[in-house]
Amino acid sequence: MKKLLSILLALAMLAGCLMPAAFAEQKVDLSGKLVIVHTNDIHGYAVTDSGEPSVGYAQIKQYRADAAALGADTLLLDAGDASQGQPIVNLEKGLNAIKFMNATGYDAMCPGNHEFDWGVEQFQLNLETATFPILCANMLRASDKTLYFAPYKIFETANYKIGVIGLDTPETLTKANPALMQNVTFLMGEELYACAQQYVDELKAAGCDLVVVLGHLGVDDESMGNRSLDVIANTTGIDLFIDGHSHTELNEMVEQKHAEGAENVPTTLLVSTGSYGHNIGEVVFDGESLSASLYKAQSTQVSAAYGDADVSEMIGAINDEIDQQLSATFAKTDVLLNGERSPGVRTEETNLGDFSTDAMLWQANQTYSVPVVAAFNNGGGIRASIQIGDITMKDMKTVFPYGNTLQIMTLKGSELLELLEASSYCTPEPLGGFMQVAGIVMTIDTTVPYENGDLYPDSTYYAPANPGGRVTIESVGGQPFDLEAEYVIATNDFSAAGGDQCYVLKYANQQTGYNTYISLEDALINYTTTVLGGVIGETYAQPQGRITVIQ
Repeated sequence: MKKLLSILLALAMLAGCLMPAAFAEQKVDLSGKLVIVHTNDIHGYAVTDSGEPSVGYAQIKQYRADAAALGADTLLLDAGDASQGQPIVNLEKGLNAIKFMNATGYDAMCPGNHEFDWGVEQFQLNLETATFPILCANMLRASDKTLYFAPYKIFETANYKIGVIGLDTPETLTKANPALMQNVTFLMGEELYACAQQYVDELKAAGCDLVVVLGHLGVDDESMGNRSLDVIANTTGIDLFIDGHSHTELNEMVEQKHAEGAENVPTTLLVSTGSYGHNIGEVVFDGESLSASLYKAQSTQVSAAYGDADVSEMIGAINDEIDQQLSATFAKTDVLLNGERSPGVRTEETNLGDFSTDAMLWQANQTYSVPVVAAFNNGGGIRASIQIGDITMKDMKTVFPYGNTLQIMTLKGSELLELLEASSYCTPEPLGGFMQVAGIVMTIDTTVPYENGDLYPDSTYYAPANPGGRVTIESVGGQPFDLEAEYVIATNDFSAAGGDQCYVLKYANQQTGYNTYISLEDALINYTTTVLGGVIGETYAQPQGRITVIQ
């Protein structure tokens, strides 16, 4: 699927569908047209930066202003995950992301899973300052099935009536810390489609000229059944779907639900900007048809001169303050530590995965009275690489941004095998739950299909029907693996609570879990300074052969 989408996107770009020029450079008459400016998965990349590259909120606001100056009706929408990723938003538990969006003038947002990384209550507290609505039609209180947020909003501009529905991925139940997602449930699968159809029909009946779904669902295979593609294929009447979550650049027409052999098949325009502010999305509606393009944040185009001065000054001042707070160097690395998504920490063993889990294992043994024999850390918890050179606190909080703490528990061998089987179910495709390990030697045979067992409770993931079908554990703590043995292990509090595919850890954690309350970044700092003498050297130049992936 991803390869097909990439081909379609490349063809669209060759055909001129994705134009990189800003409105200020186009000088076209947009009178009578609607321009929807959209973003997704910014993850705290708030500052215009040609090195990353990212457009920043100042450019987003200016881009919308340019469209209005050329005569357009405008809307500015975000498809989630504005929070979590960079210290500028993490240090205030996502609050700064809301403040930046206020200043930028957003009209609406659907939440992403990372908006809830600090819990539902913290996000609701952050929203007390929001000047725009949060829309989500499929996130409910488990206790009484009432909605947390408004399902949609109708916007009336000078020329158009636009209905916008919000949807968030049901994966939020496990991609946010499950311990912080109490009294939350999500409509998924057929219930998700029925929910979307209900509100589409309401907006059509209300006379909307355009029905938009603002969704944080994505197109990844791991989200099958709850993707934007699935919602579109099982509903009718969605004119535009602005997507997020999978960090994909999208601009394509997708067939809606229709009778087999129908002559006129209705379609939905599906768009997404990728991630990290690499692009600003633009959809133009002339009353009859839609067209989409991306303003790409390439180094030749990004300029501090292009952007709203007030927003630039506001965010720049906060960013400078954080840089000053976190600029102290505590160590250096002689080797590049790979924290990329794919190929990287979500698909295979990496040297950064080895380094981080070694640090966790060492710190656990400094803290716990019983020897800890192994450690594992989900690849999705590692958000960036560490470049050769000096390492600052800002680097550490960028690579390990979640504030996770080191958790120790006792696992049966059978539970450890189930965990490692479940957390690599789609390997070699990237997965945030893929485990980097220390003290464990294992093999994943991806030529063997993963067999679904029962659906884990409060999850979108399935237990393995056959633990050990794809994964073989050779040793734990230097000793041959034993299904009946008990192992004292270290992980992070997110995984311990059942995050990602880690449901099997919940019971063990409730029975034997011990939270050290030592943050992962502190464990890495302590290990680097105490054990490595402040220098990450050739020991970590390459992965150390703990995980073999057979393809």
